[in-house]
Amino acid sequence: MEVDAAKAIGAALAIGLGGLGPGLGIGFIGRGAMEAIGRNPEAAGEIRTVMILAAALAEAVAIYAFVIAIIIAFVV
Repeated sequence: MEVDAAKAIGAALAIGLGGLGPGLGIGFIGRGAMEAIGRNPEAAGEIRTVMILAAALAEAVAIYAFVIAIIIAFVV
């Protein structure tokens, strides 16, 4: 019984803490991009491209955390 509780807590911490960083990172990326577009509207296309790439890389970290949480919950 204690092992099941520890697995649930471990999986919850893995996805919770693993999603916190990418969530903050994507927020900062979006804020920075909007500020940059506001200052230089002519470069909106280039800024948007870099913003989407950076958000995708940040989201990959959350996906890794999700995979670790699934492994903890169902395999360990």
